[in-house]
Amino acid sequence: MASLRVKAVNAEAPFQVRLSDAGHAWLADEPVESGGGGTGPGPSTLLLSALGACTAMTVRMYAGRKGWPLEGVEVDLGYGEAAAGTAIERRITLQGPLDGEQRVRLLDIANRCPVHKILSGPISIATTLEEA
Repeated sequence: MASLRVKAVNAEAPFQVRLSDAGHAWLADEPVESGGGGTGPGPSTLLLSALGACTAMTVRMYAGRKGWPLEGVEVDLGYGEAAAGTAIERRITLQGPLDGEQRVRLLDIANRCPVHKILSGPISIATTLEEA
């Protein structure tokens, strides 16, 4: 099982959380209209941004290995309620003089990015309560 330790610490604003991993630090917060300070993206935005970043990186990496003329990737994401839970909509724009076959293959590769696999597969979350 892959391991990533992200530390979340309450901060100044009512819902602001300082997040950090081995070499980076960032903030999460709720929007002002939800009682937060609006000092960072909310949890849902962070989740969607992980999918967007992974999609763009995976597609660029694959196209680069193949020597394909991909000039840029734009990923637009949204989510909402669906009959079976939550539906995520992802629209990918591939920039550059790619042919139809390359575009179809890059869509297939986008669906294989690690975060897409995590979100589209069965998920089990084991939670324990630790002493402070």
